[in-house]
Amino acid sequence: MSSAGSLKMWLLETRPQFLILTPMCVLVGVAAAAYEGFSLNAWHVVLALVGALLAHISVNVLNDYFDYRSGIDLAVRRTPFSGGSGILPAGLLKSRGVYLLGLGSLIGVGAIGIYFTIVHGWPILPLGILGMVVVYLYTTHLTKSPLLCLIAPGLGFGPLMVVGTYFAQTGEYSITPVVASLVPGFLVSNLLLLNQFPDVEADRGGGRYHILISRGRRFSSRVYAALMAATYISLALGVALRVLPLTALVGLLTLPLGGKAVMGALKNCEDTEKLVPFLGLNVQVILLTTLLTGVGLLLGLALPDGLRW
Repeated sequence: MSSAGSLKMWLLETRPQFLILTPMCVLVGVAAAAYEGFSLNAWHVVLALVGALLAHISVNVLNDYFDYRSGIDLAVRRTPFSGGSGILPAGLLKSRGVYLLGLGSLIGVGAIGIYFTIVHGWPILPLGILGMVVVYLYTTHLTKSPLLCLIAPGLGFGPLMVVGTYFAQTGEYSITPVVASLVPGFLVSNLLLLNQFPDVEADRGGGRYHILISRGRRFSSRVYAALMAATYISLALGVALRVLPLTALVGLLTLPLGGKAVMGALKNCEDTEKLVPFLGLNVQVILLTTLLTGVGLLLGLALPDGLRW
């Protein structure tokens, strides 16, 4: 394989088509800091984004590595939205190198965390340490618990990433980023939940024990619907309780798409072929809603004083 071809394989191993989610989540944290009146530090924005991207790359790559080692990737039915990169089963990269890429990315996250600890102090450590633990243990341990497997993805991309980004800008914590983080939090847990439907038999054979295995497809599709509803309810409640600005309600514009994804999941939960298009729709809902939440926070800066709280 040529050097250009090898570089392309390493890039594809990171699953770059999914990395676009990370800037959306970082935007929510940055926008929350801006809405609360903090001056943005461009260098800290860049560092937070790089750290978040490294964490996302690490979990993608380590997931590929551990699923290959367990045999899941050899049995999984791959779709454009689930089933891993397929690079290790095809023998296009060495598994040890892939593991080192995932581990090295995680070490990079730790290095950036140390920088922010020096700048802002120790209160950022719990977020950083918990995030790194979730990244490393997700595939090997957390996927063996239905509850932890369900909440870990949303915790990582929601509260940990959004609030961590906010802290990197401000050096403190606030309720605004916490509430705003619930939007990507619920949605990303839903992303992993729906993406497990095509993989359920391979996951069972590989030793996973998530909610689809423990409670079945019908029940899991209802959990998906509940998490989608919780996304929009948390956004509306955040505005009603005057934690988020009125303009954050632009996130509700994706409600018709979210409703369509829910109906598709409920109707086709037993038919993977018919469900796959709704996996794509679900990705659209996640990206657009998270983006609009961040934009809504930024638009709050233009509100007159009487409408800002």
